[in-house]
Amino acid sequence: MKRIMSFLFVIVLLSSVQVQAQFRKIPAEVTEAFTAQFPHATKLSWKDNITNFQANFNNEDTVMQVKYNNKGQWLETISKMPYDQLNDAIKDGFDKSKFNDWEIVLVQKITSLNNELLYRIEVRKNAFRKTFLYFNQKGQLQKDIPAL
Repeated sequence: MKRIMSFLFVIVLLSSVQVQAQFRKIPAEVTEAFTAQFPHATKLSWKDNITNFQANFNNEDTVMQVKYNNKGQWLETISKMPYDQLNDAIKDGFDKSKFNDWEIVLVQKITSLNNELLYRIEVRKNAFRKTFLYFNQKGQLQKDIPAL
């Protein structure tokens, strides 16, 4: 019984410790590409996503995120933006969607490697129902993905 209690104590102790470890060093190609693309970035933090490296930062007054592969090739940029800066087509598309009565939580502009431009609107119905809506520039809903 004492062994079981000791084992449970160790498990609880380990699960309560928050670990933030960087498994790999960020390659120089990645940091050089970032610095060239965003020379005025502030509040920079890096994350190793195994398949890519992600930089979270501020660029002037915009909260941004950018991803690079391990060779420093740009993959994607995500920037936060206010809803009222969306074009009228996207606002109209949202208004016509089945989510138009949901609360808007966050709006982001996503530019990816193939120059695809999407706008992600995070909406919630209540504390337990959140969804990500992806609109193209023409205001067409491309996909909706429930948040986990």
